[in-house]
Amino acid sequence: MGSVIVVTSGKGGTGKTSITGGVGSCLARLGRSVLCIDMDIGLRNLDISLGLSDRALMDFSDVVFGRCSLEKAAVSHPDLPGLSLLTAPMSFTPQLTQWQVQELLDAARKRYDYIMIDSPAGLGPGFQLASCGADRALVVSTNDASSLRDAQRTVAELDRLEQIHLVMNRIQPKLLRQLRTTIDDAMDAAGLPLIGVVPEDPRVILSANQGRPLILGGRQGAANACLNIAKRIQGLRVPIMRIR
Repeated sequence: MGSVIVVTSGKGGTGKTSITGGVGSCLARLGRSVLCIDMDIGLRNLDISLGLSDRALMDFSDVVFGRCSLEKAAVSHPDLPGLSLLTAPMSFTPQLTQWQVQELLDAARKRYDYIMIDSPAGLGPGFQLASCGADRALVVSTNDASSLRDAQRTVAELDRLEQIHLVMNRIQPKLLRQLRTTIDDAMDAAGLPLIGVVPEDPRVILSANQGRPLILGGRQGAANACLNIAKRIQGLRVPIMRIR
């Protein structure tokens, strides 16, 4: 049975979509079958990040309401065998329930090793839908105080999960030094164990604009950080480089 991982944070702008696409792509590159599900209803962008915007014609609501099978709705990536995308609907459907989403995820577990869910910002109904069937969570934060505080609030909403890890994203060593802070300080503020540190990297935006998963551009910077997170998710012991 596959594992469902929700990628979330309390606020917008932390890079949840790039982490979802980056880690999901790396898991596929490591030989796993991966389904990335965009649950940011109305503001979906994961298809752009993965370069599948012209291919994703059906969304997860089509599967939930029986208009299309999961096999037909999930779009396979042409350059990364094992990677598929199930995009979000353009508008919220009031009839959509957590029970229906859980049924969808149960079906996905039978077909994929990992299901990566891109959660919307905030802790409202969209977050509840995205997290209701998760087995574990990656909480994405930057190093600013408001992001870390919101990460704490997110953890409180995910207390049923046994595995919750922190991803520090868009980290700039020079800024850390100016703030006289460390990644350890961020871990203490968020109250979570660390699974990865992703540096600020202009290749993230460049890859998204080119419609090309980050790992296909080489194993450096943010791509290498996402690859290491993917390895740790699988239980491999990869040292975390601490940026001070």
